Amino acid sequence: YRIYPNQEQQQRIDETLEHCRLLYNRLLAERIESYQQFGHSVSWVDQAKSLPIRKTAIPDLASIHSQVLQDVPRRLNKAYDAFFRRVKAGEEKPGFPRFKSFGRYHSFTYSQGGYVIRDGRLHLSKIGDVKVKLHRPIFGKVKTCTIIVKNGKYYVCVSCEVEPTLLPWSDLTVDVDVGIKHLAITSDGEFFETPKFLRKSERKLKQKQRQVSKSKKGSQRRKKRVRALARLHEHIANQRRDFAHKVSRYLVNTYGVIAFEKLNISGLLKNHHLAKSIADAGWHQLINFTIAKAEDAGRHVILVNPQSTSQDCSTPGCSYRKTDLALKDRMWQCPECHTIHDRDLNAANNILTRALAG
Repeated sequence: YRIYPNQEQQQRIDETLEHCRLLYNRLLAERIESYQQFGHSVSWVDQAKSLPIRKTAIPDLASIHSQVLQDVPRRLNKAYDAFFRRVKAGEEKPGFPRFKSFGRYHSFTYSQGGYVIRDGRLHLSKIGDVKVKLHRPIFGKVKTCTIIVKNGKYYVCVSCEVEPTLLPWSDLTVDVDVGIKHLAITSDGEFFETPKFLRKSERKLKQKQRQVSKSKKGSQRRKKRVRALARLHEHIANQRRDFAHKVSRYLVNTYGVIAFEKLNISGLLKNHHLAKSIADAGWHQLINFTIAKAEDAGRHVILVNPQSTSQDCSTPGCSYRKTDLALKDRMWQCPECHTIHDRDLNAANNILTRALAG
């Protein structure tokens, strides 16, 4: 939800973010130093227990709610857990937790208490009563409250514990083939065009990027133009996210079983000829949104091996594979059964067949 803090409250929020950033960096430095000297890292529990002593040594920390401070070592521990998970998975760049530079710490969390939402106001401990725009009701029991600062705007994100909203069971099954020309093509023959939000806004982006590059570094004019550029990028991301929500909601509401290709999207983004189009389409976002909605609605999402789905003839009983199929070939005819295939629709049918067989 969008919140509208006054000038004094904005200052307190910004100060809280800065103190949390500095604390995060101190805790990270301690964990690195402990490992280098003793061969093991400090646990986040021990670091959380040290907060009262830190408040005595650093009086500014006393101006921040205790729950907000306790979330900082927990957040750092999540970064470590993600790092070790990536190392175990054998990813090329596991990404060790980094120190947060100025302006790179954008949120803080009240994990258990210190916040109340009532009468169109959000009460935040140590900050005050902040105006909030509740554009939709809050369902369930609120568990955490996170304050986010993004491009000069302030938001509150509340996570709630709710019961699953199961939809009536559907016997319909569908495969969804994602692509560049069409964002999604179903085995039922439905096509969802790729909106190409980034491509449509490229001219505006170039103008704003040119304005930023011509501005003097460190000047107020440059900061203002950087904010304007960031807001345009945010607007494009919001458009893409909104469209992915709508398509995923339609799929979950309509079908009981949904199959997707298990694509290596990060690997595909290394193709410099297609990377921008793939990122603009938002395949990963669409698949993730569909999975999340399906879990809540009692639907099933299956990820299948995408190998040769475009090349294999989807006609039942035909086993022909067109090995010389180029990316530019959108239509092709099977020489054995003489069926004319749309490349994307053929892939969708093959993925559905594999999902049901598996």
